[in-house]
Amino acid sequence: MSDMLPSDPAPLPEIRFLKILVSLLTATMIAGLVAIVTLLVIRLPGQAPMPELPPTISLPEGASVEAITFAREFTLVVTEAGVVLVYRPDGTLAQELALE
Repeated sequence: MSDMLPSDPAPLPEIRFLKILVSLLTATMIAGLVAIVTLLVIRLPGQAPMPELPPTISLPEGASVEAITFAREFTLVVTEAGVVLVYRPDGTLAQELALE
């Protein structure tokens, strides 16, 4: 049974070298993770700015914009009350849809 076990353990300088390598790798990975998180926090905006409505479009009284979608032939405006307003390119209201 004693033939299967190594007779002398690994030399001490080799173990120290491996400990140093593992420590350096750990420190490098931690620094990289901190750099990635920092870049994500700096680069990603908190909230995207809302696009401006064309000056030809006027919203109904008391309506506030929740979302705007610009299409080739229409501009869709979703209000906070859950109403979809469909405008033509000239700014006239084409349709008004209430969301359920």
